[in-house]
Amino acid sequence: MSGYLPILIMIAFAFVFGTVMTLVGRWLSKTRPTPEKALPYECGFDAIEDARSTFNIRYYLIAILFLL
Repeated sequence: MSGYLPILIMIAFAFVFGTVMTLVGRWLSKTRPTPEKALPYECGFDAIEDARSTFNIRYYLIAILFLL
């Protein structure tokens, strides 16, 4: 069991270090969310339709041919 102690210490240190760095980053960052920043941006145009629409099967076939 004593052979695992250095590994457990390293895992604990990595967890504490990661948590501290995340909290320091959030504390020091200058975030000022505005409604303009929250808008979706895609090539400067408003979205025309839903992003979850289905594609034609020919699109996938051409993509596979391109990869081959």
